Amino acid sequence: MKYINAKNVLPDEIIKIIQEYVNGEYLYIPIKNGEEKSWGEKSGARESLKRRNAEIYSRYNNGATVLDLAEEYYLSDKSIRRIIGAEKKLYEKTLKNKKID
Repeated sequence: MKYINAKNVLPDEIIKIIQEYVNGEYLYIPIKNGEEKSWGEKSGARESLKRRNAEIYSRYNNGATVLDLAEEYYLSDKSIRRIIGAEKKLYEKTLKNKKID
């Protein structure tokens, strides 16, 4: 998030009203309800982690060990096991939904 000078985006009348309450201080204006973004949406971090986790699950299914994956991805073996479990559930849910269709 970057700061924007109010003079560049707000009319003088609004600036004068705001100055009555907050004169020269920083003011955070929240996003409108319903327009919030989930964590990682804007930066792409969420999508990157989804790809990484799918890759971990695929490599595990192709014979990579939990310890090898933990070392390669700089994660604990517990984290790798959690990722594998979550990806397995997601995979099974996808299969189940395809059978219903």
